[in-house]
Amino acid sequence: MAKRNNGKREGGRREAGGGKRPADRERGGFKASRHGKASAAGPKAQQKLAAEQREKRGQQHTAHETSRFLRGQRIDPRRIDGKETVAELIEGTYLAYNAARLREACQLFTDKMLDGDVTVGLSITGALTPAGLAMSALIPLIEAGFVDWIISTGANLYHDTHFGLGLAMHRGNAQESDVVLREEGVVRIYDIFFDYDVLLSTDAFFRKIITGKEFQRPMSSAEFHNLAGKYVREREKALGIGQKSLLSAAYNAGVPIYTSSPGDSSIGMNIAAVTLDGNKLVLDPNLDVNETASIVLDAKRGGGRSGVMILGGGSPKNFMLQTEPQIHEVLGIDEKGHDYFLQITDARPDTGGLSGATPAEAVSWGKIDPDRLPDAVVCYLDSTVALPLLTSYAFARHEPRPLKRLFDRREKMMTRLRQEYEKSSAEPAESDHTDTKLPQHR
Repeated sequence: MAKRNNGKREGGRREAGGGKRPADRERGGFKASRHGKASAAGPKAQQKLAAEQREKRGQQHTAHETSRFLRGQRIDPRRIDGKETVAELIEGTYLAYNAARLREACQLFTDKMLDGDVTVGLSITGALTPAGLAMSALIPLIEAGFVDWIISTGANLYHDTHFGLGLAMHRGNAQESDVVLREEGVVRIYDIFFDYDVLLSTDAFFRKIITGKEFQRPMSSAEFHNLAGKYVREREKALGIGQKSLLSAAYNAGVPIYTSSPGDSSIGMNIAAVTLDGNKLVLDPNLDVNETASIVLDAKRGGGRSGVMILGGGSPKNFMLQTEPQIHEVLGIDEKGHDYFLQITDARPDTGGLSGATPAEAVSWGKIDPDRLPDAVVCYLDSTVALPLLTSYAFARHEPRPLKRLFDRREKMMTRLRQEYEKSSAEPAESDHTDTKLPQHR
C-alpha cells in the first residue's frame, strides 16, 4: 500500500509543479498496484531500463510468483519419446488449450467422480457405437463399475445391436459416391460402411423379440433395454463371439439404459410397426422421467453424490440434467443439483448449438450445484478422440469399483421418490407460490 506521511500520500504521484515525489519503485519502475504490489502498469521506459540493468548484472529475473494467477503448473513438459503411457502423455504434455481441458476431464473423472459414493450417469449422442466405441471404451467402463446408468440415443443402441448379432461394419472412404453405394446396397455412416441387409436383419431381430409375451405391456425404456440386452446376450453366446454389445453388457452389470426419444430410432420404428398388428408394447416416457430422477435422489439421500459424464449433447444431455429440476422444481423435493459435470462436445453455446449450454448456465436452472461449479469441465473435442483417452487414463489411475446394479434397485429408489414427493406435497405452499400470485407473472 502507498505510505502516508503527515496525512499526505507518497508513492510516485505528480505534484503541482509537474515533478514526482521521490519513491522507490519495485522492480525497476513498476507502479504499485492497488494491492501494494508491483504492477506492469508503470512507465514502460523505466521497466525496459530495469530489465536491461538486470541482464547487464547477470541477475536472474523472477516473475510474480506471489500472484494467485501464477500458481498453476509451470509449462515444462516431458519430452515425448514413445515410451510414455497414455496417462503419462496426458499428465505431462496436455498443458494448455483443449488438451488441458481433456487432462482436467480425465482427472475430474478419475480423482473425484470415481469415488465409491458417487453415482455416475453417462449420456451418449453421436454415432459412437457404429465406430466400435462401445466395445473399445463403453463396455470396459461398465464392467469396471465406472458407469452406473446411461441415457443414449436410440440410434446408438440400434447400431450397437449389429455387433451383438455378429453383423459386420467396415471402415470405408467418406469420399465415395453415395449414388454408387446405394446401387451396391451399401449404407454409409461417414466413413463406416455396411451391407443394407445389416439393417434388415437387425429389424427382424427386434420385431421377433418384442412380439414375445414378456414385452406385452407398458414399461420404461430401461426395462425394455434390459430385456433386449438379455436376448442379445443369448445370441452372442450362441455365436461364440464374446461381449460385443453395450445392451448385453449393461444387462449383465445391472446398468439401466434409458433413451430420451424412444420413437427416434429404428428400434422405435419397429415397435411402432408391430403395434399395427396389435402388439401391446409401449415405452412410457413418464416412467423414464421419474426413474431417472429417483436414481439421482437416491444417490444424494444415501449420503453420496451424483456425477454426470456427457458425450455430445442433444436430448440425452438434457434428459440427464433435467433430473435435478424434476426433483426440486416439479416434485418440490429439496435438492441442489449434480455434484460433478463433465462434458465432451464440439458445439458452441453462442450459436444455440450447445444443448443445455455450459455448466454455469445450468446452475441457473438448478441442474448443477453452484457450490460444486469448480468440479465442472467442458472439453471442446470430438468424443471419438477423447473417450478412448479418458478410458485408458481411468484404468491406469483407478481400480475397478463394485457394481451398483441400479437396475435391480429401481423399485426401491422409486419408493423413496414417492415418499419424499408425498411429504413435500403435504406441506403448505409459501404465499409466493399460491394461485393468488399467478396473474402477476403473466
